[in-house]
Amino acid sequence: MADTGTTTRRKKGNKVSLSVNVAKKEKKTREVVGAEIVKDVEVKEDIVTENVEEELTEKLATLLEERGRSGGDGESLPVTPPNEAAIPAELVIPAKPAQEVASNPFTLNIKVDSMAMVLLITGIFSRMFRLESPRNVVFDEMHYGKYASLYLKNTFFFDSNPPLGKMMIAGAGYLAGFDGRFSFDKIGQEYAEGVPLWHLRFLPAFCGSLMTPTVYLIMTELGLTHYAGALAGFMVLFDTAVLAQSRFILMESIMMFFGLASLLCVIKFRKVSCSPFTKPWFLWLSLSALLMAAGFCVKYIGIYTSFLCTFLLFQDFWRLLPNKKLSDNQLLADFAVRCSVLTLIPAILYLSLFSLHFSILTKAGTHDALMTSQFQASLEGGLGSIIRGQPGVIAHGSQVTLRHTHGKTCWMHSHEHVYPVRYADGRGSSHQQQVSCYTFKDVNNWWIIKRPNREDLAVQEPIDRIKHGDVIQIVHGLTHRALNSHDVAAPVSPHSQEVSCYIDYNISMSAQNLWKVDIINRDTAGEVWHTINSQVRLVHVNTTAALKFSGKQYPDWGFVQHEMVTDRNINQADTVWNVEEHRYTKNDKDKSTIEREMMTHELIPEQQTVLSFWDKFLELQFKMLITNQENVQNHNFASDPTEWPFLTRGIAYYISKDSNNQVHLMGNIVVWYTASSCLVLYTALLVFYLLRRRRLCFDIDEAEFEKYVQAGEVLLTGYFAHYLPYFFYDRTLFLHHYLPAYIFKLMLSGYFISHMSYLLRKMTSIKVIHLMFSAVMLVWAVSVVYVFQKFSVLSYAHQALSAAEVRDLRWKDTWDLIIHKK
Repeated sequence: MADTGTTTRRKKGNKVSLSVNVAKKEKKTREVVGAEIVKDVEVKEDIVTENVEEELTEKLATLLEERGRSGGDGESLPVTPPNEAAIPAELVIPAKPAQEVASNPFTLNIKVDSMAMVLLITGIFSRMFRLESPRNVVFDEMHYGKYASLYLKNTFFFDSNPPLGKMMIAGAGYLAGFDGRFSFDKIGQEYAEGVPLWHLRFLPAFCGSLMTPTVYLIMTELGLTHYAGALAGFMVLFDTAVLAQSRFILMESIMMFFGLASLLCVIKFRKVSCSPFTKPWFLWLSLSALLMAAGFCVKYIGIYTSFLCTFLLFQDFWRLLPNKKLSDNQLLADFAVRCSVLTLIPAILYLSLFSLHFSILTKAGTHDALMTSQFQASLEGGLGSIIRGQPGVIAHGSQVTLRHTHGKTCWMHSHEHVYPVRYADGRGSSHQQQVSCYTFKDVNNWWIIKRPNREDLAVQEPIDRIKHGDVIQIVHGLTHRALNSHDVAAPVSPHSQEVSCYIDYNISMSAQNLWKVDIINRDTAGEVWHTINSQVRLVHVNTTAALKFSGKQYPDWGFVQHEMVTDRNINQADTVWNVEEHRYTKNDKDKSTIEREMMTHELIPEQQTVLSFWDKFLELQFKMLITNQENVQNHNFASDPTEWPFLTRGIAYYISKDSNNQVHLMGNIVVWYTASSCLVLYTALLVFYLLRRRRLCFDIDEAEFEKYVQAGEVLLTGYFAHYLPYFFYDRTLFLHHYLPAYIFKLMLSGYFISHMSYLLRKMTSIKVIHLMFSAVMLVWAVSVVYVFQKFSVLSYAHQALSAAEVRDLRWKDTWDLIIHKK
């Protein structure tokens, strides 16, 4: 047999093994080595024979394997198969290639994950149940509902967050026939019959419903167990804080859904990232960029999810670098496309939303005063209405109001009161007339611009125009004292100089009341000083310090108005001013005549001015940033980030006037403390595993360890990315700020519990212990559902509560549930 080169089949049980004797091949090789004694023709014949035998042997092996798979047990086969060389080649039928099989182009294959469907259906039911209860304004519905109504009335408003979420709510209201004629004045206000409340609350509730299956899908796409995903979805579904935040006209559920959906797309992209520039590659990358931008465009805090997704995408690229199947050019192109997509799609979406925002909000509203004079002048019926009959060019004798252009809205102001002789810290003052920045329109905001060498104030032809670089005096309209500064420390900002209106006390302190006009935007506004459009710095001639709004406030002696100073660092936003209201002095017969003229100034409606999109966009971005920084105030239900993991306090969203029926943001305490415990235990066990592996001790399988690390990279990083930034916030914080981080903590907890189950199976096979673990989990799940059912009354607000029932819900002393006094 060894010399003939035949194939022998050996049978052992139901397995058929084939062995080919290669002795002849070795013999032929030796014959080739000794080529001097073998003819060339014989060698060629032997090689051809050998190739034919090997090919037939492979075909026979394939046929036997196919027969074995078809169910044969091998008993009917002969012990020795026929000689393959004797089988005609035409009898050997090759298998058809897969691509030759005709396919139906109209076939649609659908796979349905039953757990995802269960989570979706139960999520929709729990969020939509009694969606119109209570039929009163709840918490920040007072703001977001009002913004939606202002969209429908084309009326400008200011908010410190991007417009996507508010536009979605307004769109739902528009489709439901809402005309925006509801004021949303205060929390607890009853909705009118014509307000489509169900439709206005639908989008946040629907996004809250989608969060439960999205959490499950993220877990499964990460390669974690389906049980872990189902457990995480279960905790999201039955948490009362997530429920309450999803049922009203609020932005958090929309933002969190977009963020979770973007993370899901990033995880799907990482699975196809080794095949760059394919359709799935572009699809998941583009969806990732679009959804992470959408979350950011609802509320700025959604940027933390964008940071996480961007980190995961570039981490994935880093792991592609050792892949030898990808050339250097492919990797460079991959990186360039990722950067381009992650930059262009968010930028286009962000800019497009603000373009739409400005195109809708064309009418003046109550928030106009926050914007610059030029911005207000671009709105129908806004500040632009003052320029009818208002001269455009500032001249000698102009009566003006000077507005702080950037940041805080206020006008330069003075009155007859003087600075105290000594301040509280013992420093002395000039005892001159006070100058401040006043946040309200007032007749004391009017000033007169004049040349230093002229005393006549009536404006006559030819007009003596004020230009860039001119030196002027600025005289207060009603007290007739000139704006002055000198080398005396300012009252509240002693590192800056005091600003006053000069009073001649007949002492050695002389007047220093000359100011140089510096038009900083003269490239667009021109060399001549104009109302509204010209942005100027007023530089004190004697000290070269610029007139500045300091941002601080005077004590009671200054009526808590904002401090005015001069600062030698002139290149600051707070040193920029513009003329808002302007009249020419008509009669300068005496001071009383000028005073009467100023007292009669009125605003007369006229056409609006024109601002480009970029001018509006950049100004609004600056205002949004400044206003957000200034939002520091006390609130009865404010909380600290250190309190959030322990559910120290909730937030009262609504309380009925007639009963103790209320909406209170309060989490499911069983889920809350389970998640906090799992977070600590996961982190401790991760450190333990890493230290053990450093010592080359491998306690768990490599595949399970990779899952454990994967959960940390995505879920633990996601938790800290959404939680730690709040420790650096200088503003009022509430429990709902914790919810995005809390969702990541729930996902991490779901995985950690499944990992504990894995360790238990690995350590012991005793069924009793496994049954005990299952029983503990069952009791835990029942307790979660019980607490949800008990506290859901604070989310649905569908029934009146007695004082005793409210006290029964106060499981911690720090929970400030509201009880009406009889």
